[in-house]
Amino acid sequence: MMKLYVKVWCPWCIDAEAWLTKKGFAYEQVDVLADPAAYARMREISGQSSTPTLELPDGDVLEDFDVGQLERFLRARSLL
Repeated sequence: MMKLYVKVWCPWCIDAEAWLTKKGFAYEQVDVLADPAAYARMREISGQSSTPTLELPDGDVLEDFDVGQLERFLRARSLL
């Protein structure tokens, strides 16, 4: 299952969650401000501290994106 690393107040995170839900994707929401280990993991896989950050099960990562970038990322991987 994909993981969506978020800061719950982040407008781009809220948009990403709404878009993924609308499209029927299963994902785990990971609040990096509530979980220091998750924040460290997000920084490790993305090289930065911005959200949203999406981690696919195969290890592909999309960091600091908007919904348009998310759609292109998933299409490029034949997931959409």
